[in-house]
Amino acid sequence: MLGRSANDLFWLSRYLERAENMARLIEVGYRIALLPREGEGYNEEWRSTLQSAGCEAGYLAKYDAPTTADVINYLLFDAENPSSVRSCIDVARRNARAQRTALTREMWESLNSAWIDFQVINPGNVSADQLPALLDWVKERSATYRGALLNTILRNDTFYFSQLGTFLERADNTARILDVKYFVLLPSYQMIGSSVDNLQWASILRSVSAHRSYRWVYRQHYKPWNIADYLILNAEMPRSLKACYLEIDQAIAGLQRFYHQAAPSIASAKETLVMLENENIDMIFQSGLHEFLTDFLARNNRLGHEISGVYHFNG
Repeated sequence: MLGRSANDLFWLSRYLERAENMARLIEVGYRIALLPREGEGYNEEWRSTLQSAGCEAGYLAKYDAPTTADVINYLLFDAENPSSVRSCIDVARRNARAQRTALTREMWESLNSAWIDFQVINPGNVSADQLPALLDWVKERSATYRGALLNTILRNDTFYFSQLGTFLERADNTARILDVKYFVLLPSYQMIGSSVDNLQWASILRSVSAHRSYRWVYRQHYKPWNIADYLILNAEMPRSLKACYLEIDQAIAGLQRFYHQAAPSIASAKETLVMLENENIDMIFQSGLHEFLTDFLARNNRLGHEISGVYHFNG
């Protein structure tokens, strides 16, 4: 496969996953903004959402301060924001058109119909009570495409590059959501374990579709270390960091078999996977959750650059 084709397939899946993840980040900010807050940082929920999405600088270049309406519009509809849901769907569809012959009919139609439907949404008509339904729609369309991919595509290089894009982006998002919650949103150590803190953790779990499954696994009330353990180290949770890296490891191994050669990026992915397998949540909290997540995000970003170089995405 040409490097350009691999690049398009990788970023097609990555941008579609990013659209879903952006919807999840907005949901976190929206839910937490509705919760009672005390002390400093009362109005900082949306700023933290922008920081988590990596969109704060771009937003502040256009607006004076974060407000609910402006942040939602910027993260959902603003075509000048390369990470907005609109931009992500646009780029994903453009990449899909460029590689149309590599996709199945079901994959193309699910993505193309999502793009068409999103174009007719008038941002001015999306009221606060309609926002949750719109965010659910974005997540459902992403899931439809993923279902079409998993059920119809050959397990060849198209599949493996798609998997790499999806799970690199998903790992990045899970780490960012956790970091926003515990490092940015929590205003003081005195609130840890409080009813407000527990409500925030519940919002985080709901944003990654893990609210009910957490109860199945732990069968107890919210505890920060259990929730962090679930979203970082539990391989059974499909959005956890460990689960993502198990998928990444399998995709890289699949490309190695398909091309009958070793890829240098395997070492980097293996190193991160081994790190996740050897960690425990007590060690992570003792060394600092924010520090752990910052290191993980750097590792994840580095792996993305390595994959791009190994498979000549810009060639």
